[in-house]
Amino acid sequence: MEKKFSQSMSKVDVLFLAMGAMLGWGWVVLSGEWVLKAGFMGSVIAFLLGGLLVIFIGLTYAELASAIPETGGGLVFVLRAFGMKSSFVAAWAVLFGYVSVVTFEAVALPTVLDYIYPVEHKVYLWTLGGWKVYLTWALIGSIGAIFLTALNYLGIKPAAIFQSIFTVAIVAVGLLLVFGAFKNGNFANLEPLFADGVGGIMIVLVMIPFLFVGFDVIPQVAAEIKAPPKIIGRIIIISIITSVIFYVFVVFGVAIGLTEEQLATSSLATADAMANLFGNPWFGSLLVFGGVAGIVTSWNAFIIGGSRILYAMAVRNMVPQWFGYIHPKYKTPSNAIVFLGILAFVAPFLGRPALVWIVDAGGVGIVVGYMIVSLAFLKLRKTEPNLERPYKIKYWKTVGILAVALSILFVTFYFPGMPSALVWPMEWIILGTWCLMGFLLFKFRTRESLQEVRANVENF
Repeated sequence: MEKKFSQSMSKVDVLFLAMGAMLGWGWVVLSGEWVLKAGFMGSVIAFLLGGLLVIFIGLTYAELASAIPETGGGLVFVLRAFGMKSSFVAAWAVLFGYVSVVTFEAVALPTVLDYIYPVEHKVYLWTLGGWKVYLTWALIGSIGAIFLTALNYLGIKPAAIFQSIFTVAIVAVGLLLVFGAFKNGNFANLEPLFADGVGGIMIVLVMIPFLFVGFDVIPQVAAEIKAPPKIIGRIIIISIITSVIFYVFVVFGVAIGLTEEQLATSSLATADAMANLFGNPWFGSLLVFGGVAGIVTSWNAFIIGGSRILYAMAVRNMVPQWFGYIHPKYKTPSNAIVFLGILAFVAPFLGRPALVWIVDAGGVGIVVGYMIVSLAFLKLRKTEPNLERPYKIKYWKTVGILAVALSILFVTFYFPGMPSALVWPMEWIILGTWCLMGFLLFKFRTRESLQEVRANVENF
């Protein structure tokens, strides 16, 4: 089954795949809010704590990905530990998160390009969620969907090279911001170091698990990585650590580049800080282009990850086997890629508010997936102690229990009354609909599989 894929991804490809997924667009739009709510040191502490929490979860994935390097990642781990039902739940939950990111990025692209070069859009279509949708606006995202779908269709290596180039662009822009901060920044702007004490740190902390979604893409493509299994585990952890460092440096650049008053009035603080540090608005636009690169890398990574989840589910008869087709020439799950491409093509026509609802609800799925994989990590340590684990975690009980506990904590962030609570009724309806779809699909596929088994027995 796994031999159908091409092992063409290098260690650098894999590192940039995960980093590009984690950096995304959030560092451009949210950094000003972080500094305002928590202060410079408060934000740094939040990222160090949050990064540590994500590393605990990442460690469970690192060990399992090195021990069971098969396409599908979490699905395969949970299937081995708990069986079909739990693995379906884990895969379906994470797929929801991946689909939400893919569709959201298709909407983010025209939104960001409007910031760089605002134009008057033409051909009004309709209003959804109070947002007027224009054909010219929607087509920007749809054309992006066509390009990224075609890129992934033609092979994992072209998509990986593209990912690496754009991730380097993000890092280069970030380093330029840091250079400007040290050269021209006003260190007095770092005051106040803490804006709202523990409360401010918590406001930033709750965002961090969702900024770091993406390291889990690596196990999805484990069968396509040209590297020893032990290296796969190491890359997962390295990708998380390097992404934490990147975010901390961005916080520093924004905090030192703008006064508290400028932060309060800025609509895009990272870009304004860059322009202010270099004394030229062109540098602000350059930083936004770095943000566009982040949209593309995140989008590309989740097409790769989402298509592999669909493939892994299809070959196990959890979803229609059409999704399990591997292109004979390009060695990609081409049908699954086209399906995700269609979703991304349609997404911009729903307008921006509807997609925010989807991505918020999708975050629940990813965290639930983390929780089930962490439980699988603990279970396999007990039931298969002799399983070869090239990347073996010390103090596995402590790591596993912390990963489970933190995953449960992250899930509670979505409950009513919490800072990241899902919006009633739309986001809860979307989450409920996805769960119902999964329940019906599992029942249908299970019944179909039993019928096939009975037919084979009778024919025999």
